[in-house]
Amino acid sequence: MLAAMSAAPPAQADVVAYLVNVTVRPGYNFANAEQALAYGNGICDKIRSARGYGQLITETKGDFNTGDDYQASYLIAQAANELCPDLIWQLRNSAAGYRPAPAQ
Repeated sequence: MLAAMSAAPPAQADVVAYLVNVTVRPGYNFANAEQALAYGNGICDKIRSARGYGQLITETKGDFNTGDDYQASYLIAQAANELCPDLIWQLRNSAAGYRPAPAQ
């Protein structure tokens, strides 16, 4: 059983899934697929450089001029899940204990 688990292939990026999920969802308004992909890869770079989840949320909300934590977290999750799945645990660990700011 252990041999079967250790032989599992590493997670692979799925650019098409990322693009579908973030370009058909309202609110991001990327000019084109290249811009959407560049933004997602930028999120991966930030996760890779140990940027904390709270800071990622704040920056993403600022980039899209929204106060909606869910909109920001959706985009961050899509980037991690589809473009850099090897960083999911790092992102999850940085999100431990995160609480959104109360609505004003």
